[in-house]
Amino acid sequence: MEFDELKKVWDSQNDTPMYVINQDAMHRIIVQRKNQAVHITNFTELLAIIVNAATGAFMLSTTLAKNPDAIFLYLLSGWMFLTAIYVLLIRIKRMKSHAQFDRSMRGELDFALATATHQVRFSQLMRWNIVPITTFILLGLLENEKSLWIAMATLVFLVVVFYFSGWEHKFYERKKYALETLKKKLEGDAGSLS
Repeated sequence: MEFDELKKVWDSQNDTPMYVINQDAMHRIIVQRKNQAVHITNFTELLAIIVNAATGAFMLSTTLAKNPDAIFLYLLSGWMFLTAIYVLLIRIKRMKSHAQFDRSMRGELDFALATATHQVRFSQLMRWNIVPITTFILLGLLENEKSLWIAMATLVFLVVVFYFSGWEHKFYERKKYALETLKKKLEGDAGSLS
């Protein structure tokens, strides 16, 4: 149900629309949106931690075994480990902040909005993380004297990944905007966010 559907109740005495909020239904919608935001954020953080740590370990072991002199591949591996550690730290910080929100309708909405804001910032950070990764990969390919065609194909692939990550980022921005709009509508109705 959408907000406008929840507000409209007919006054049977004079057949004029009277607007009220079904607080139980609104609270369920807010909790649903909060849970969705938390689920998406948990999934993307865990995915970023696992992918970066696993890729860093794979790059390090492969470089040690096959190209022990490849400086840029070591730097790429180190960057991936640092990214995984950084994401783990911001995840821990975000999870500790959960306690500051009460379980009222306003608290749940503020929690959902804070989580959505975090997800927007996180997706932007991971999007721009593609730039140093691309740099290290290309320098590693050139350092190991790989074909220029391989370097160009890799660059094109990573540019496409960067482009599509922009779509993902806009998706998270729309989710955040929907929560901000809901909060403004509810704050416009005196006393409805208790």
